[in-house]
This record gives sequence, C-alpha cells and structure tokens, in this order.
Amino acid sequence: MARAFLFVMDSVGLGGAKDATLFNDEGSSTVGHILEHTENGKADKKGLREGSLHCPNLAKLGFFHALELASNHSLACTKQASSLVGFWGVSDEVSNGKDTPSGHWEIAGLPVTFDWGYFPHEIPTFPQTLLDDIYKEAGTEGSLANCHSSGTDALTAFGEEHIKTKLPIFYTSSDSVFQIAAHESHFGLERLYALCEIVRKLVDPYNIGRVIARPFKGETAEDFVRTGNRRDYSVLPPEPTLLDRLTATGKQVIAVGKIGDIFAHQGVSDVRKANGNDALIDATLKAMNDAQSGDLVFTNFIDFDQLYGHRRDVPGYAAALEHFDRRLPEMIASLKDGDLMVITADHGCDPTWTGSDHTRERIPVIGLLKGSDTSGAEIGIRNCFADIGETIADHLGLTSGPYGTSFMDKIKPNA
Repeated sequence: MARAFLFVMDSVGLGGAKDATLFNDEGSSTVGHILEHTENGKADKKGLREGSLHCPNLAKLGFFHALELASNHSLACTKQASSLVGFWGVSDEVSNGKDTPSGHWEIAGLPVTFDWGYFPHEIPTFPQTLLDDIYKEAGTEGSLANCHSSGTDALTAFGEEHIKTKLPIFYTSSDSVFQIAAHESHFGLERLYALCEIVRKLVDPYNIGRVIARPFKGETAEDFVRTGNRRDYSVLPPEPTLLDRLTATGKQVIAVGKIGDIFAHQGVSDVRKANGNDALIDATLKAMNDAQSGDLVFTNFIDFDQLYGHRRDVPGYAAALEHFDRRLPEMIASLKDGDLMVITADHGCDPTWTGSDHTRERIPVIGLLKGSDTSGAEIGIRNCFADIGETIADHLGLTSGPYGTSFMDKIKPNA
C-alpha cells in the first residue's frame, strides 16, 4: 500500500533563508528564538514560561538536526535525539511571497513566480474606488478600520463599534489579503460569506491572493473571540498542482483544515474542517484511517501561526509545539507499510520578531517511509519547496512535474 500524508505545521520556520534580507527578515528564526526564550526563561508580554522546549518525538525525526542545518543555531544540538527514526532536511523557498498560498502551492509543486498585489501602509489602505464598488454591490453603507492590523487588534479597536453600526471590519496585512471581520450573530455568518464572495470578485484586478472571512463572537472588547468558521477565498492556482495531478488519476486528496480553501478547492476530493490543532489531529487520524492506496491526506495545523505567531506569544507557541509533539505518535502509529509521511511548514512567523507578519525562513522537511529503513537519512538543503510535492508524486507513481526534484533516492536508496 502506497499512501502519502503531508502535514504542514503552519509557520514553524527554522531561520536561515538565503534571501531573508530581501524580506527584512535576516536573523529571524521561529523555532530558534522560541528555543532561546524557553531555554533562558526570558519573559515577554505574554508572561514567563518555565522549562525549556521539550519535543522528543519531533527530535527523533530529525527536527532539531534540521534546525542546525537551516541556521546553525547554537542550541539546536542540545535538543537533538541521539538516534533518529526518520529522514530530515530543510528547504529554501523560491516563490516571491512569504504568504500561505505561496508556501502551500510551492509545496504542492507549483512555485509562485509572479508578484502578488498588496495594499499600502496608509490609512485608508484600500482604494476608495474599490470600497465604493463593494458598498454598492453589497448594499452596505460603509466599513470600519480600513488599515493594516492584526486580527485581534482589529477586534479590540473596532468590534464594539461594529456591533452598534453593523458595518464590517476591513483590514489587511503584509500578505496579499483582504480580511473581513464580522460578528456571527449581530452581522450574520452567511451575510459575511456573501460579502466575501463579492469582495473576492472585486479584488481580482488588484491581484490579491485571498479574501478571508473572520467571524467572531462576544459582546465587548474584553471577550471577543474569533470562531472556527473562518473561510478563505483564494484565487485558483495558475497551473496544475500535485493535487490536480493526483485526482486526475482517480485517487483522493483529503484536505483537512484550511487546505481546501488555500487551493480554491481545485484538485480536492474531500474537505474536512476542524477548529484548532487538537481537532485537526483528530480529523487527520480519521482521514488516515479512511485513505486508500494512492491517496493523499493533506493537513494544515493552523494554531502555531494564527494563535501564537501573529500574536507574538512565545510561551503559547512553545506549548503548541509540545502538544503537537505529544500527539505525533498517534499519527505515526496510523501509518502502514509503504506509507510516506512528510512534516513541514509553509513559512515562518517568528514570535520574537518585529511587527506581526510572517517571516522568510527555511522550513523543516522531516518524515518517515514506513517499512523502509530511513533512520537518519539526510536530504540536505533543498532549493525549492516543490521537491516535497515531487517526492510525494514519485512515491505515488505519478509522472514528474516541471518544477521540483524528488528526494526519494535519498530516503529509499533502492527506489
């Protein structure tokens, strides 16, 4: 049985990107700086964490070996397992952005070589002509915020006014994105989705990658909380991805979490939503049980990025890594002989870095080929995330794509 499992730890970067300077991210390292803060007991605005980072199961797959390879971090060797059970390495990114679609599309064999559109750092950030078109087509009298902001800051600053006026909250970030926050009850979830569909059409001329519905609940700034009913409205990938190539053969791509949205549901057979890493792991385990020979299960574990990276919460990020590590053996136990599991990331989001945006970093590429001795196999520094997708394609018997290079020969020398 040959099945494939591709797990993205959203934003779990390792630093060291060769082009980090171009993104003003030289020196960033999501895992490296979390390791420093937890090892040294540094305090941040979220409080002081006691105890160093402890991820023994990731370590056995070569996670901290990958950290040392990516950025030569001085503390990496202190967390490395003495013996490894999987293959390990890192990858640079070639896509022009450090956003979610770019990272995921490149992982799936399609680098983004064009430039996304972005909204400027000014207030109002959105062009008035665009806003007027939205108001006219959506039948709304206006909007709030219209600025660069983190999601939680937008709710704190504008959530109560939104409830009073019923005006949607429009904001963006350094990513190619138009985000809309609205209250599930006072504004309405379906109304929010309909508004996002209108905006999706209207921002196409601006080459914006995603429109994101950000529903929330609560009555005051102190108790506002975003719900699990987020929905991403992405543009279609411009060329076939691994997902398209696989479903074209009649096999399944089971998309867990926001994967379906990221690919605009192109090349996706089965969408399984869940809210939070715990629920995502549960849904992934169910999908692993359901997957048949030749199928791919593709999961994005969002909490690292959404709850802790963007909010610059070092203790929370460290705890999320440790919790994922504790549940990792359940996923490994679900593998059958012939299965390939790859654990990776899509970009960084260093919680010690300035601002609240993603960071340009190398990503881990670690995993297992069940039934084959991959213990300690090093795949080195890959030049493109697409090598991941091409390795999965190779494993599942697909023809090679145009961009990446399989590393199957390194993890299965007799292949």
